[in-house]
Parts: sequence; C-alpha cells; structure tokens
Amino acid sequence: MPVDPAVAAVLAKRQALGLRPLLELSPVEARAQGAAQPAPPPPPIAGVEDIVADGVVGRLYRPAVGASLPLIVYFHGGGWVLGSVSASEATCRRLANASGCAVLSVEYRLAPEHKFPAAVEDAYAAIRWAAANARSLGCDSDRLAVAGESAGGNLAAAVALLARDAGAPRIARQLLIYPVIDARAGYPSYAENRDGPVLTSVAMAWFVDHYLPGSADRADPRVSPIAAASHTGLPPAMVITAEHDPLRDEGEAYGARLRAAGVAADVRRCDGMVHGFWGMAADVPRAAALMEEEARAFGAALSREIWRWVRCPSTPGLRPCSTR
Repeated sequence: MPVDPAVAAVLAKRQALGLRPLLELSPVEARAQGAAQPAPPPPPIAGVEDIVADGVVGRLYRPAVGASLPLIVYFHGGGWVLGSVSASEATCRRLANASGCAVLSVEYRLAPEHKFPAAVEDAYAAIRWAAANARSLGCDSDRLAVAGESAGGNLAAAVALLARDAGAPRIARQLLIYPVIDARAGYPSYAENRDGPVLTSVAMAWFVDHYLPGSADRADPRVSPIAAASHTGLPPAMVITAEHDPLRDEGEAYGARLRAAGVAADVRRCDGMVHGFWGMAADVPRAAALMEEEARAFGAALSREIWRWVRCPSTPGLRPCSTR
C-alpha cells in the first residue's frame, strides 16, 4: 500500500527544513544535524534513572513503582554511527508504558570512532550486568529480554546469539524492530526501496562502511546474525518490519530462519510504514497504534515467560498488523 499519509506529511516537513543529505556529511556533522532538530516532549512515565552498567551508561524507565517488573534491555538505532539514549527517550518511555516492562536503554560506543565489535561488546556487557543486577533494579531476571531498532535490532539479535553460545545470561525473548540482519544485503527490498523514503540503500552502505573494519566482517554472525551456523535454542522473537524499507526482507528472512530452527517467531510486516516509524509515534496516529499494539503483545508474552521453549506453530507466513 502507499506510504501512510501522516508519514508522508512528516517526511515533507523534514524535507522543508533543507537538511543536508547524509552522504554529504561526516559522522560528527550528521550527529550535530540530528541533535539540532526539535523533538516533541516525551510522554510521562513513573520513573527514570540514569545508571552505569559495567562501564556502559544506561537509562532505566519504569512504568510502575513498587513491583518486580520484566526487564527489556534496549539498543537504539542509528546505523551504529548515530543515535543516543537521549534521542530515543520518547520511544523507550512509550515501550515501557505499553509493555508494562522496565526498559534499560544502553549508550553503546559508536562508529567510526569505535568500530565493530565495540558496540557488540558494550551490548553484551550491558545484558550481563542487567541479568546480575535485575533484582536491585526492582526487576525479574527470569523475565529478561533484548530489544532494538535498526542497528539496535542487529545488536539485540547478536547478543541473543552470544548469550546462547555462552550459556548465560538467560534471555527470555527478543524484540527486533526493522533490524539489520544481513550486512551482505542483496535482498529484493533493497532494490524496491533503494530510494527510501527514509533509509536508502546507499545510506545503508554508508553506515556499514563506517561500522566495519573490513568487508570480511560482513559475514560475521555478530554483524549478520542470519549467517550464524545454527539458530537453534535462541529466544522466541517478535520481528517488526516496515513495507517501505530496504531492511524489510532480511528481517522477514530471519523470522523464517528462526522458525526453521524450531524457534517461535512472530513476524509482523507493517504496511504503509517506513524505516523508523516507531520514532514517528508522536505525529503519526497509525505508527503510534502499531507501536502500542506490538509493545503490548511483547510485554504480555514476556510477563508470562516461565522458561518453556515452545516450538512455533506450523502455520507459515506473516502475521498482519492491526490497529485494533
């Protein structure tokens, strides 16, 4: 279906600002340009606390006080080059409020100053710290999940692989929101959505080139989780994709790969949406409704988690999104 009209209006406003194209900017310039853009006020939430998790800075959001909550460790998007805890403030508050879970947002190191595997190392350090310190945070370590958008979804998937291989920590679920799953690209959606409207295929190459020390790293499972030798034993996943996104097909391919390995995978393609639509919730009613539905479903599944690995249903295909 066409791009949602409210999304198109948001993109038109951005274009009217006369921002310089990403490919004309250095990473430092791109960060400065992004930081200079006004953001809507974040929604209210019961509690916010800045913490340091094994040397990694984080921010904890609690939708309620006085209760032992499931804990989602969240990694922001930005192609491993852009983004921050502060920039994802509104998204994390909405995720916490809708899911009923505490959310720990992680300030991992960015490229090109810190190339791969720095971000993965920070992400894994944060999840290990969260598992060890969940009780002191007022959270339940038996209901621990990872989540992330775009490059953050890549980190969440990579951390799930690392934790499985190491045998710790025990991650109950993973939420992968329009994730980078295969840095080798080559999927039909890269051609179909080569010019965006938000993330372009050329911009994706810009991010990957800044992140990786060399082209051989593209096949590393910590960069391309779909390239792992096995996906058996990974946590159940919810994979969110957007119709108008170069990353759409690799996210859906990962869901299929998980199912083939006996891992429960709920794959939801959001028609009419673009890369980054969770960050448009303040201005796009359907994006807000989809985000709330997805976060609520993920939180409900995590809250019920009792460490039973359930094989996914035999019914193949995508589960459609609904705004009901």
